[in-house]
Amino acid sequence: MNFIIEPWHWFVLGILLILSELVLPAFAAIWFGIAAVVVSILYWLFPSMSFTLQIVCWMVLSIICTVAWFKFVKPLSVDKTKAGLPREATIGQTGMVIQIGLAHEQIRVRFPLPVLGSDEWNCRTLATVQVGDRVKVTDILGNDLVVQPYSSS
Repeated sequence: MNFIIEPWHWFVLGILLILSELVLPAFAAIWFGIAAVVVSILYWLFPSMSFTLQIVCWMVLSIICTVAWFKFVKPLSVDKTKAGLPREATIGQTGMVIQIGLAHEQIRVRFPLPVLGSDEWNCRTLATVQVGDRVKVTDILGNDLVVQPYSSS
């Protein structure tokens, strides 16, 4: 009995591989599934494709999808915040004073990248600062960041 591969076989294989990502945390099978769905479309458009050519197309498309993911898409999803990082990663971050004269002699500082999950913090400083001054985190005191005027030297 000869088994004939039809385009829907590739489609079902692709959907099963994509759905397997619900169970597998590796985030790798999805690219093989997408490649299988594309092969099903190619085979539907060009029904004279041999089984060997289908397998080669599937392997090449799987490699292309995987490489494209790591080269172009994954770098966009990198977490650029400082949330969850230790105290040492927070010390040295620089920001700009956006408000002075808050309660308890605090100032409000905005950081270019979120520090400990937030891009604006109420901070304490011993030096006199004005709105627009750049400051650097020198310590963490309870729930407050301690800052001092930033000097680039």
